[in-house]
Amino acid sequence: MLDGDTIAAIATPPGNGGVGVIRISGPLATGIAISLSGKPLPKPRFAQYAKFYDASGRVIDSGLLLYFAAPASFTGEAIVELQGHGGSVVLDMLLRRVLELGARLANPGEFSQRAFLNNKIDLAQAEAIADLISSGTEQAVRSAQQSMQGVFSEQINELIDELIELRVFIEAAIDFVDEEIDFLGDGVVAGRIARLQTKIAEICKTAQQGRLLHDGMTVVLAGKPNAGKSSLLNALAGHDAAIVTDIAGTTRDVLRERIQLDGMPLHIIDTAGLHDSDNPVEQEGIRRARQEIAKADQILLLIDSRDTDGASLDDSLPLNVNITKVFNKIDLVGGQPRLINTEQGAEIYLSIKTGIGLALLTGHLKQSAGFTEGADNVFVARARHIQALRQAEQAIQNAAEQLLHLAHELVAEELRQAQTSLAAITGEFSSDDLLGEIFSSFCIGK
Repeated sequence: MLDGDTIAAIATPPGNGGVGVIRISGPLATGIAISLSGKPLPKPRFAQYAKFYDASGRVIDSGLLLYFAAPASFTGEAIVELQGHGGSVVLDMLLRRVLELGARLANPGEFSQRAFLNNKIDLAQAEAIADLISSGTEQAVRSAQQSMQGVFSEQINELIDELIELRVFIEAAIDFVDEEIDFLGDGVVAGRIARLQTKIAEICKTAQQGRLLHDGMTVVLAGKPNAGKSSLLNALAGHDAAIVTDIAGTTRDVLRERIQLDGMPLHIIDTAGLHDSDNPVEQEGIRRARQEIAKADQILLLIDSRDTDGASLDDSLPLNVNITKVFNKIDLVGGQPRLINTEQGAEIYLSIKTGIGLALLTGHLKQSAGFTEGADNVFVARARHIQALRQAEQAIQNAAEQLLHLAHELVAEELRQAQTSLAAITGEFSSDDLLGEIFSSFCIGK
């Protein structure tokens, strides 16, 4: 909850620069600005040149002073921004003076948290602010902007409104169960639940792509020694990230590279070759490799096309992770590049050395992740959003099943659970612990 304090922080990155900004928000913001500058406040949203003085009247810095009146500000409170020079020492001196005049240092994300608590933005929009700042690709920026402008929230709120209407209808019908007309058995409720299932499935699909833009997909390269894992890492990264030799077992530790695949961030992890070994160093490398394999979103199992027993490692890999078999070195056996989809998963035949078939692999990675290049309707999403959507989707599915058994009270309860899960996304129902965890990851000053 809001504590009534006035908060302040340096809003520009650490280090020296041409311009530095200090942001102040709260009931003392206007008085602090007047004391600092010795001038009346400018009109709201107008910049005014001012000198900023310390307690003895000496000039600390000079620059622009801007005033945003409540409630027409980012936080919904009175905000003052001091735009001075970007030297770290001068900014620290100016911030100390602001704190002397009654403000306290803002916590990470506290400006955005106040905007949320004052109903200026919802929780999904607040998270999108942090995502915009940390965006690593142009598409991630566009997706974060979509969420900041409320596209994601609007879709969630539409679902919630439909759930509320349906719950009201069902509970009213339960209250009038003695009437001759069976409002719950005429197919209307079943049809509306089916439409809800379709809508939430579409949102889940879009949100999954948004999660990829936010978190990236973790791809682990696994296989026997000298199958081409490190060569594939270098090919995907576009530079020599790993040492490649003809000597088997060159990689003995975990190597990580973050790359962009047409705008989709990927965390590529190269691991030690999987094989039986008495060497303690190799054993530790293999143990670490299996740790990473267990946490992967996607496993690329590298197989030397000349190795007739190369796919035998399949049995030792986890069953709950997508596994794509990549048959490398087809140039040595006269093979042709191709992608085959089987019941067990995809198989790709390529040559990392010559580059033949690499496009099949990159295309497969995007497709398996559900990534669509240049999609304009994608909003940024986080793991907690996906979890909440899946919980709501399951609750709606449960409601459909309970309707078949004529358990109408349970239908209403499942729909209530779905509504609660969706409301957690926008922050309508959120615990203080969740809010603390979310905003603590923000920048100080935002």
